[in-house]
Amino acid sequence: MKKLLLTLTLAILGCVSPINVTLGNATPTMTPTQESAPTATPQATPEPGTDKNPLILALGVSAHPTTQMVDAGTVIAAYIEARTGYRIVTVIPPTENALVESLAKGNAHIASLSAFSYLLSRENDSVTAIMSSVHSGEIFYGAQFIANREKDFTSYYDMDRKENTAEAATALKQFEGKKACWSGTVSPSGYVVPFGVLKQAQVQIRDGAFIESQPSVVRAVYADDICDFGATYIDARELPALEYDYADVLDRVVVIWRVPNVIPYEVISISNSLPLEMRRVIQRAFVDLMLTPEGKSAMQTVYGIDELQIAEDALYTDFALYVKASGLDLTELVK
Repeated sequence: MKKLLLTLTLAILGCVSPINVTLGNATPTMTPTQESAPTATPQATPEPGTDKNPLILALGVSAHPTTQMVDAGTVIAAYIEARTGYRIVTVIPPTENALVESLAKGNAHIASLSAFSYLLSRENDSVTAIMSSVHSGEIFYGAQFIANREKDFTSYYDMDRKENTAEAATALKQFEGKKACWSGTVSPSGYVVPFGVLKQAQVQIRDGAFIESQPSVVRAVYADDICDFGATYIDARELPALEYDYADVLDRVVVIWRVPNVIPYEVISISNSLPLEMRRVIQRAFVDLMLTPEGKSAMQTVYGIDELQIAEDALYTDFALYVKASGLDLTELVK
């Protein structure tokens, strides 16, 4: 019986048709999308003049600042801070070059600049002039061409009327092919500006002699043994030491022509990165600072400044033109 059942079962299985299995497309497995990290929102630069972004006041250039300078700088910073509400900190640049670079990079915002440092910073569009140092009631000084009376030169300057009697091109043409005595390669009045005036007047001269100081230029012209003419500030002939050594110096050394007063003394300048209104507020603070005995004393200690006058960039255009006419590299004039 068991054999019969087994035989019937096998027979039935053998007669069944094969089962076709249709495989559909597999449901795709969803790969989890990796969520990108949220982009960090750039943090806004803190407002200038705040604790997190203080204004930087550069004190006088010095490789070895004194305690007196540091203390006086603190007085200036504290006064400006109190008058404006802006946070002020101080730095002491070791060189003029370092100061100009700091202004260009935003590592200084307020500074007193020498004539050439101001020009270079202005060319870099780093600063705007807000105040000018005053000396003997003037914010500019001039230069003069001088020669020995025994030389065959004509003076085009009227000492009584204190004015030139001819234009530079006429007065200085007589120096064509002559040799000058200069005081130094970076002296505004003893070389750079007079040289620029000669270039502007298209007067070609021989290579000059650099003899260290403006009194030395007067002495050389007086002795008439080194050069044909010289250039100095107005009026180097009147230095007491020269008048003591050479009683007739004013007669023997004559003024041939004078460059107008275009050379600036120190210029208080402020970074162009600061808003205009902020610059005006700081300018006003300097005006008020100079009305206080403590402020005047501190400015003298830090910058050698006794008096300030409100200024603007347009005042220095003529000076810039003479320096440019000289053809000298402005970066080489800033040390």
